[in-house]
Amino acid sequence: MKKKTSPFKPILSPVSLGLWRLHEWEMDTSQLRKYIEYCIEAGITTFDHADIYGDYGNEELFGKVLKEAPELRSQMQLVSKTGICLTTDNRPEHKIQHYNTSKSYINASVERSLKELRTETLDLLLIHRPDPLMDCGELADTFSGLIDRGLIRSAGVSNFTPSQFEMLQSQMDKPLHTNQVECSLLHTDPLFDGTFDQAQQLSFRPMIWSPFAGGRLFHEESDAARRLRSVFHELAEKYSAGTDQIALAWLHALPCKPVTVIGTGQIDRARAAADAVQIELDRQDWFRLLKASRGHDVA
Repeated sequence: MKKKTSPFKPILSPVSLGLWRLHEWEMDTSQLRKYIEYCIEAGITTFDHADIYGDYGNEELFGKVLKEAPELRSQMQLVSKTGICLTTDNRPEHKIQHYNTSKSYINASVERSLKELRTETLDLLLIHRPDPLMDCGELADTFSGLIDRGLIRSAGVSNFTPSQFEMLQSQMDKPLHTNQVECSLLHTDPLFDGTFDQAQQLSFRPMIWSPFAGGRLFHEESDAARRLRSVFHELAEKYSAGTDQIALAWLHALPCKPVTVIGTGQIDRARAAADAVQIELDRQDWFRLLKASRGHDVA
């Protein structure tokens, strides 16, 4: 497969703020604005949304900040995802949870996200989940149309296998710019199933969701989690860092240069995540963590 070229390639910050739980942070518009400004100052300039987050309400909450402080828009990159249809009172037309990657649905979803986020364009639009009924040619044309109209600047996918990524890319005249996938020291599949190999091959930066395995790294009582916490504590002392920073540093050491998506509303945790980018793990320490995760040495 030939590598595609494009005049625009999104520049994302190494750490992105995920807005999945924004509605749970209990911040008013003024408080959220201050938090966003703090994140930008710390170097977290990419904000990861999805139309479904907060029961289809979180983009509107974020958009209230941009209405109040439109000057912030030029200092950030806005990512959103679409394609999942939830059953909710906010979408009474959805009778069953399903996927929809049709042209009409994607176009309407993007226009709604732009309205709620109070912006004229998305820096990056992702298809949230692979859709068994996805018509690659139609979706490729939809992406191209959205880019040509200036409603999105680039497109990508989320949770796609390498073959699904390649299938969609084969129909496009512009490159897909990321694949946002789950990865952590308790979920290492993308390192070995070709996902991150493909990212290197095509020179795109994958995005990683749940880099702390939903907190299981620090609380789960599995053998793997206990082994990891033991190594975390040793390396935290060696590198004068927090255990959460060591977990992020392990991911940032990957040669595909992933963007980690953190979902915190706490300033101290956001700062720690931003600072973790500067930690360079010794190669043998990196493999110590891999061994702790899998329970055995590499062959």
